[in-house]
Amino acid sequence: MFSQFHSRIDVDMENKNGLFFQRTEKKYLLTKEQADSLLFACREHTTQDVYGKYTICNIYFDTDDFSLIRYSLEKPAFKQKLRLRSYGIPTADQKVFLELKKKYKGVVYKRRIKQSYQDVTNYLNFGVNPALSEEDRRTMAEIDRFRKTNRLRAKVYLAYDRIALVDKEKENFRITMDSDLRSRFDRVSLEEGDFGDLYFEKDEKIMEIKIPDSVPIWFVRLLDELNIYPVSFSKYGRVYEKNRRRTLSL
Repeated sequence: MFSQFHSRIDVDMENKNGLFFQRTEKKYLLTKEQADSLLFACREHTTQDVYGKYTICNIYFDTDDFSLIRYSLEKPAFKQKLRLRSYGIPTADQKVFLELKKKYKGVVYKRRIKQSYQDVTNYLNFGVNPALSEEDRRTMAEIDRFRKTNRLRAKVYLAYDRIALVDKEKENFRITMDSDLRSRFDRVSLEEGDFGDLYFEKDEKIMEIKIPDSVPIWFVRLLDELNIYPVSFSKYGRVYEKNRRRTLSL
């Protein structure tokens, strides 16, 4: 079993630069019809973020036998993941995020560093640390301990297309709608391009709400009207399980 030795949750940092998050997240699985109805109804209360529809590309790191995600699927009180995230396929000088995401009793804590794809690649492949601020060096040290202690390496490419909405009156309440979830377990590198096996056979959507404190009452009523209920849905976990079933059937 992988080590959880370096896995304390630090909650004393302020989110001054978007590199530390503490919030509750809930997920929902929607049909296309439910998603269309919800997005139409949300227009009165939300605005779409400035990026419009965009693609999120991720590399998930794990042990050779996928110990991290297998443990996560057992639904422990505490779990964590390491991933590399970009918006679209990055160029060498484009900024990407190396993220350590932790979840404890339903609350998500995320630390990340923002560096050029080339600098992050140099760290991952050759152990060369980029020039960092003091705060980022602490985050990088935690990421480095977790990665090396558990002997993690790139295991899965996972991407999806996203629309994000922000509440007009409560800007820290966000709604995201993800579609075309796709993944691959070979050629696991961002520069290989954006392609992979689609997870859903139908045009289903994954909605997430990011909750720093409470959910607006208008949104609670909307979910009730459309018969939309929260589900347990880990994107990485679901594509891992689907790939495992396919591998066992060969």
